[in-house]
Amino acid sequence: METARLDIISDAICPWCYIGKRQLERALPMLAEQDLTLSVHWHAFQLNPDMPAEGVDRREYRLKKFGSAERIAEMDQRIVEAAAGVGLDFHPDRMLRTPNTVAAHRVIWLAERQGVQDAVVEALFRAFFTEGADIGDAETLASVADGAGLPRELVLTMLAGDEGRREVLAEDAMARNSGLNGVPSFVMQGHVLFSGAVPADAMAEAFGKAWRILRNRAA
Repeated sequence: METARLDIISDAICPWCYIGKRQLERALPMLAEQDLTLSVHWHAFQLNPDMPAEGVDRREYRLKKFGSAERIAEMDQRIVEAAAGVGLDFHPDRMLRTPNTVAAHRVIWLAERQGVQDAVVEALFRAFFTEGADIGDAETLASVADGAGLPRELVLTMLAGDEGRREVLAEDAMARNSGLNGVPSFVMQGHVLFSGAVPADAMAEAFGKAWRILRNRAA
């Protein structure tokens, strides 16, 4: 069994990133059949880099951004159906705030250093898309992270200072400077493969093919 590094560029409020996470999880057993495992690492990208630190009312923000309630309803329905297709239960009606996600990314950054990144990423996605939690709020972030194995006080202490801020902003800037403008984006061994929540079988095929090419180049 061989192991490849997979870096995922994502935002905590990106629905396709959560759907893509589920597709990836379905792809992993397919890759195991090819004798390949993945070491997965999540990195910061801000869909709304100019978002105020306190976030905004979601309905008002989306009306300004997308133009009409009808268009928003159509978008939400498409996303809810896509999520349901991979076993996720999205509730757009519960999502009242669109947060600034820098704090959430800092929590994800800290979670990697504590060895619980996947669980924390999962918990943040679930909190936002299923429960409608305001994941820009420090207390909310601490509670969500604590339930995923990252101690509450550790999160609150970090968020009270600047730890991790420079690092996640650098990740965001690096993604933009590399020309990435869509998430999730999947990077294997430093090579950008594709963006989007593609089906699990297509993921497995792409990862397996990329790994064989990269391995042969290094031989």
